[in-house]
Amino acid sequence: MAFMAERLYPVGSVDWIQRYIFPFSNHNASIDSMATLTIRQLDERTKTRLRVRAARHGRSMEEEAREILRLAVNAPPPEAKGNLGEMIRSVFAPLGGVELELPPREPIREAPNFGE
Repeated sequence: MAFMAERLYPVGSVDWIQRYIFPFSNHNASIDSMATLTIRQLDERTKTRLRVRAARHGRSMEEEAREILRLAVNAPPPEAKGNLGEMIRSVFAPLGGVELELPPREPIREAPNFGE
């Protein structure tokens, strides 16, 4: 029987691991939900500040970066101060307005006839 199982699931193969190791592991759910993020071209100053901040909080740089991301993503969005038009008006309102003279409305002209 062992010989047959050995042929079906060679030790160390993916099938063997899934059949004999994963059923006894309670880390399956966390393995599937973890993600990896690589940050390239991080300048040295930022890296140093992250290292100092992590040391101040008693964490690794990796855990500190996770905490920063967690706080930033879960932070409530900034309160909107109104729509864009209202914001522009509030900037230029102190300068005063300009009264424009509107031209009188005229009846609509007839469309040209290009068939002739």
